[in-house]
Amino acid sequence: METMVTVAGGELWAEDTGGEGLPLVLVHPGVGDSTIWDPVLPALAARHRVIRYDCRGYGRSPAPTAPYSQLRDLLAVLDRFGLERAVLVGNSNGGAVSIDLALTAPERVAGLALLVPAVSGHDLTGAELSREMGRLAEAGDREGIVRLGLSLWGKAGGGTPEADPVAAAHLRAVLPAWFANVGYVRGEPAAFDRLGGITAPTVLALGELDRPVVVEFNERTAARIPGCRLVRLTASDHYPTLREPQAVTRLIEELYADVA
Repeated sequence: METMVTVAGGELWAEDTGGEGLPLVLVHPGVGDSTIWDPVLPALAARHRVIRYDCRGYGRSPAPTAPYSQLRDLLAVLDRFGLERAVLVGNSNGGAVSIDLALTAPERVAGLALLVPAVSGHDLTGAELSREMGRLAEAGDREGIVRLGLSLWGKAGGGTPEADPVAAAHLRAVLPAWFANVGYVRGEPAAFDRLGGITAPTVLALGELDRPVVVEFNERTAARIPGCRLVRLTASDHYPTLREPQAVTRLIEELYADVA
């Protein structure tokens, strides 16, 4: 079932596969919209109720028109579908939002599956990369942004649009959302020093072909979360659902079996 979820000052597209039992809620990264879950969705939906949604400006969700909180939007999605508790699966920025919810409302989070996660308040981009992205944006060179992005986050697929058209299409599709969200997203309090407060069972999967700074940060993130299981995806970069969908599905199922 597809529907639009009302959130403060806007709405989000969401999909509910239906089914019984503890639901899975999938929170996409900044480098892709909810279609990033397509490689794992059929296997997960065959056994569980799965809900995914597009953040504001991404995919089928309208661009923001007022300041908003991604954490509050996630809570609105849970409330819209009547979910008191859920297993959250967050990729990259979606991981940061999932962590924020686990710290803010731990009673709503039965488990956390974090795929190459970011953490609120911690910038992994770096000043030089931010300047280069800004230069390309000012020049209107969107294909340049795609090429630069794949060279950083898509090494497992070859690192270029020519070698990896699937990841290139995902990245190209979200560029309008990047621009539309400038000035609207309100950040949450820095979470890294509070990771020890997470009580939900957690698995964190890093991509060994991701940027070294992200790999190292994911290792430190996992070490701070009590009882976190660290999984190393040897053939993945920042797009684990594209690179190793079976491995991602398996680790989600293993976490689910521990908490359901």
